[in-house]
Amino acid sequence: MKSEITVVIADDHPIVRQGLRQAIETDQSLKIVGEAGDGRVAFEQIKALVPDVAVLDIDMPEKDGFAVATAIRAEKLQVAVIFLTIHREEELFQAAMDMGVRGYVLKDSATTDIIAGIKTVAAGNPYISPSLSAYLINRRTRANALAKEKPGIEELTTMERRILRLIAEEKTSKEIAEELFISHRTVETHRTHIARKLDLHGSLALVKFAMAHKSQL
Repeated sequence: MKSEITVVIADDHPIVRQGLRQAIETDQSLKIVGEAGDGRVAFEQIKALVPDVAVLDIDMPEKDGFAVATAIRAEKLQVAVIFLTIHREEELFQAAMDMGVRGYVLKDSATTDIIAGIKTVAAGNPYISPSLSAYLINRRTRANALAKEKPGIEELTTMERRILRLIAEEKTSKEIAEELFISHRTVETHRTHIARKLDLHGSLALVKFAMAHKSQL
């Protein structure tokens, strides 16, 4: 691990950002190089500074955390992402993990968890708030069960898994394209690849599969 870990923090609440900064700056090995109040500015700073870690609120104006993380991946920036959130819903956690987010920290424990989270993801390992550890166990259990039923699920890329989850949410290809900042044609190509890998046939087979296995994706 580098002797100094650079960090960009983004949250639309100034008090939250101040609390994060105060907590992070207690560790001299961590250096905040950028701070933003919305997703658009956050991504601009991340692209310009390429920090080791980006701590992103999921709910932000302009671009939410998912949109910023998607843009980071699209630009192939070597930045580890930690989502900061008030949300405890397991579906949201699963979606974050599926798109390659390395850390998931609850706001109510952020001041105590954030330093460990930053250091852990900077070292290439996943980190989630300890109170959500059961989600990882559930994730592995469901994934293993689905993999036995449909071995092809293991062949899906991170983007294909994200799209499959959005299909399970009954979103159209157009809505998926807008959310992921990709073209409609690209979404359709991904859908074709997903259906082939899962050995699904017929125009509605993929939608039915996604909705039936939503909790396992």
